[in-house]
Order: sequence, then C-alpha cells, then structure tokens
Amino acid sequence: MNDEQKKVNPDLPKTCLPTWEMAELPEPKPLGLHNLAGFIGPGIVMCGIQIGGGEWLFGPAITAKYGGGLMWIATVAILCQVFYNIECGRYALYTGEPVFTGFMRTRPGPGFWIGVAMLLSLGSFIPGLSTNAAVLIASLYLDRPPTPDDAFLVNSLAYLCLGLVVLPVLVGGKVYNMLQIIMTAKVFIVLTFCLFIGVFFVSSQGWIDVFSGFLKFGNVPVDDGKGGETVVNAFTHYFEHGEFPVVALTNIAILGAFAGYAGGGGLSNSTYSNFIRDKGWGMGSQVGAIASAVGGRNVTLSHIGKVFVINEDNLRKWKGWWKYILTDQFFIWMPGCIMGMALPALLSIEFATSSPMFGQDLPYAQSLISADGIRHASGINETTRELLWTVTLLVGLMVFLPSQMSIVDDVARRWTDIIWSSNQKVRERLEPHQASRIYYLILFCYVLWSFISATIFLAYGDAPKLMVIVIANLNNVALGVTAFHVLWLNRNFLPKPLRPRWYNQIGIGACGLFYCGMALLVFCANILPLIIN
Repeated sequence: MNDEQKKVNPDLPKTCLPTWEMAELPEPKPLGLHNLAGFIGPGIVMCGIQIGGGEWLFGPAITAKYGGGLMWIATVAILCQVFYNIECGRYALYTGEPVFTGFMRTRPGPGFWIGVAMLLSLGSFIPGLSTNAAVLIASLYLDRPPTPDDAFLVNSLAYLCLGLVVLPVLVGGKVYNMLQIIMTAKVFIVLTFCLFIGVFFVSSQGWIDVFSGFLKFGNVPVDDGKGGETVVNAFTHYFEHGEFPVVALTNIAILGAFAGYAGGGGLSNSTYSNFIRDKGWGMGSQVGAIASAVGGRNVTLSHIGKVFVINEDNLRKWKGWWKYILTDQFFIWMPGCIMGMALPALLSIEFATSSPMFGQDLPYAQSLISADGIRHASGINETTRELLWTVTLLVGLMVFLPSQMSIVDDVARRWTDIIWSSNQKVRERLEPHQASRIYYLILFCYVLWSFISATIFLAYGDAPKLMVIVIANLNNVALGVTAFHVLWLNRNFLPKPLRPRWYNQIGIGACGLFYCGMALLVFCANILPLIIN
C-alpha cells in the first residue's frame, strides 16, 4: 500500500466528517481456547452491563404476576438486539469507529445529529440503578426493608453510590480493561448464585414455567373479569372465538420496561461498537482506545477511523473477524442474556409471593421482593433463610452498582467519541493521547447532573421504581430509532462485499419496528390520555 492510499482513497463515500484514512486490516487469530483472552471481551462486557435493572426488577415483577407466560417478550427483544449488535459490530470492524461517529457522518451533519443524540440519551440521565442499590444497602444495615421513614438514609446512600461507581474507570490503562474485569466477575457471581438457588430451592414446575415461557409466543395479559388479569394466547383465542382478545393495558408501562431492559436496551447496545474498537478487533486495533486516568499514558485514539482496501486477502481476513462477532453474539451474549432473564425470574416465581410486600405498591419494594420472599419462605430453616436474605441482597448490589457504573461510562464514552471526531477544533487541537481529557470532563459533569436528577426523583415516594420505568420506556424509543440509522449506515457507507445480507437487514429492521411499536403503545396507553385530559 503506497503513501497516497494510506491517507485517503478517493473511491470512499463522501460524508459530513473527514474521509477515513486507509490502513492494513490485521490478521485475526484463530478462535479457540489458546486465544481465549483475545476473544472473550465485548460480548461478556455487554452481558455484564445488561444483567441489571430489568432482569432484577422487571423480570421478577412480570413472572411474579403472570408466571412465565410473558417471557416470550424477552425472547423477541433479545433476538432483535442480536441483529442490532451485529450491525454495530459490522460498522466498527470496517471503520474502527463506533456507530455514533458514523451517525455524525450522515446528512444534515454533526450539529443536527448531536441534538438527536441528546434527545435519545434522556433515559441515561436518570440514575435509577444506584437508587435501587441504596435500598439494598439500607436493608443490610437495618436488617429489614426500609420504610418511608428511612428516606433520608436511602437518599444519602444513593448519593454515595453515585460517587463511588466512577472510581473503577479511573484505572486500568484502557477504560475498557477495567470494565471487562468487573463485568466478567459480575456475570459469574450473579448467574452462579441464581443457578444455585434455582437448583436447590426452586421446584421443577418453576423451571418449566420460566423456560417454557420463552417460547409461548402470542401470550398476552387480559382482564379476568374479577378485577385482576390472566394470560391467554392471542392466536389460540382467535381460532377458538374468531377474534383476538382485548389486551389489558393497565401494566403496559411495566411490560414496555420489561422489553426495554431484556438484553440491553436503549443506546447501551450501540456501545458494542465502542468495545470492539477498544478491544482491538478488526480495524479497531488501528484506531486505538480511550485511556484511563491512571496507567493510560501510552494509549492513543485516532480522531477519525481507518478502513482497508477491498481485495481477496482482506476479504479472507474479514471473514475471520466476522466469526468473532457471530460467536461473541450467539454463544456468549445471547445465552448470557437469556440466563440473565431466566435465573432471577426463578427466584421471583418461587419466592416473591412469600414476601409481605408482594402485591402492595410500597416504596423501595421492587428490588427487595425476591430477597424478602426468601427470608419469609416456608420449608427453609431460619438460619438458612437469614443467610440467603443477606447473600441475595449482596448479589443484588453486584447487579445494580456495576450496571450504574457502566451507564456512567456509556454516557461519557458516547459523547467523548462524538466530540472527539465531529468537532473540528478538537480534531485540530487535541493530540491522540488526550481523548481521556474529554472523557473525564464529561464523566464529572454527568455525575454532577446525576446528583441533581436523583434529588428530583427522590422527591417522589416511589422513586426507584418510577426511575427505572421512565428510563426503560425512553430507551425503547432510542433503540428503535437508532436501529434504522445503523441499517442505513451499513447499506450506504460500507463496500458492497461487507454490507448486511437480506436476513440481517430484516433482523435489524424488525428490531426498529418492535421497539418503536412498544414505545408507541406505551405512549398511546399512558401518556396520550394525560395530554388529552
């Protein structure tokens, strides 16, 4: 490759940012146990991030109320997100850029898309998971569920959690390195604990209800005529009665939140492209990563991505990197997300009804119901119940705190990449090793805003539950809209041999329709009546 080709290829599409530079596509190492350290990464980090509020809050809430009959919503959500993640990975493998940098390249230009990104990021500006973590810490301290009289303690702990979750991303060389360590530990600890409880304390019927629910497509909640709800299959009902059932929309916001948190949701899925770059897959190794404050002096990040020449040898290398993406998604991320939804649901379906808080609209109850149910469960001796109550609360902290940390990182990372690439003054003035300056400035501002946001929401009695419901339904809008934008990027900016096949296009298109449709349903059922009245 000559010097001219290394700089700019005139055949590349013209975009609203400087054209990509040309570089060599690295040779991928073969997949296998001998390359485990090089392969394990983005998928398990994403899985660790996404075993969070949804799985620990709304998965149990849905199964406690409807059994496993609505778990099929998680199946659809996770499958849709697999196609979304794959397409984000496709863009990053070719350009070394995250997809939000790609968004800045499209017309009408970065100024417009920065405004859109700000609107789509609204769900990220509500620190719901740290507040739920504070509830668990308060429960450990008080040795009982907190009440409204304990609001000062819970609120103070929520602020403390917000301050502490940023500390791990200060070290590690690359910010990504610390995320990988923490999220790998989280996945192992949380899923191992839930599996242990499931094997030794959950009935076989509970296992059947949860796992069969992943395949009960078409099940919907309907009014049971007694002031409650039951689950029926819409297709079976149609064949028997000649019409579809009237879906009960009373809890549609919670169902929307369940769909929004199943797997990942919101803009967090787009971060998969950032992690591929920082891990060094494909052209990511030619672009660099965001350095940590401690130990990251030699880590650099190019302002603009780099692409490779399309030839027979590079297409061979591309197929090797593409296997990384497919294996990462189908054998690590997707099974991890399914187990991350199913195993916490086992706890709920077995123990939630044993809690005195079950069925009551109590402040601070949502993140405690399974743990409190275990504490009050019959058939388990008192010593074991007390031990499991404590351990379940600690595991809950392992769910919420790393996930809140990942949200802080996600916001800082996304906006660092947007500013780093799209702002001409930044491109001209900051050197490749100075990207962390922007990252940590945004991190500080975000944490400061989180304190303000938490104060606003904590003024409401049921703040933790309200926070995560609002976040999840805003995330549905973000995921649905950006799915179509990612599809447009890959159909127009990538060379023809690298563009998504028809089935990939259908998959990510279905993702956009599913999440936009869910957001529209929640809006029509819950928001529009408030506007009209």
